[in-house]
Amino acid sequence: MPRLIDRNGPADDRWAVLGEADPMPAAGAVIVPLARLEEALGAGLELGVHVPNDTPPEALSPHFARLALVSVAFPGFADGRGFSVGHSLRALGYTGRLRATGHVIADQFAYLLACGFDEVSLTDDLALRQPPEHWAAAPGRITLGYQRGLTGRGSILDARRAARAGGSRG
Repeated sequence: MPRLIDRNGPADDRWAVLGEADPMPAAGAVIVPLARLEEALGAGLELGVHVPNDTPPEALSPHFARLALVSVAFPGFADGRGFSVGHSLRALGYTGRLRATGHVIADQFAYLLACGFDEVSLTDDLALRQPPEHWAAAPGRITLGYQRGLTGRGSILDARRAARAGGSRG
C-alpha cells in the first residue's frame, strides 16, 4: 500500500526518516527531527527536517537554502495548524518540497495543495483505509474556497458577488 501521495498519485519515497537516536548516515537523503537540525546541517546530506505543527515557520527561514524538504506533523484530522505552517513557509519564500505527515485524509488534500504542500506521507492505517483512487479524485472536488488567492480560482465570496452583479444587469 503506497504511503506517499503527491498530486500525480502514489510516489516513491527516497527519504530515510531518522529518529532522535538514529545514527547519522554518511550519504543520502534524510529527514531529521527538528531537535537534530543543527547536527544534520553540517553532515553534507540531502537534508529534510520534520517539524511539529506548532513550530514558528520563521525559525526555519535561516536554513531554507539547505533544506530540500520540510515535513510538517499533522497529529490529528481536526488540528489545522499544519496548514498554517505550510502556507507560512511558502509565504516566507521556502521553495523546497513540503510534506504533510500523519493524520490527514483525502478530503483535505485539495487544501494541502492550496497551502503549498507537495505531498502527503500517510500512516499505515490511513493508507489502508483510503486507497490511491480517493487521493487522485480529491484535488478536483473543491473548486472554490473562502480565502482569496489560496486556490488560484477565486473565492466563494467573489463568485457570489459576480453572480449578483450579473443578475442585476438583465
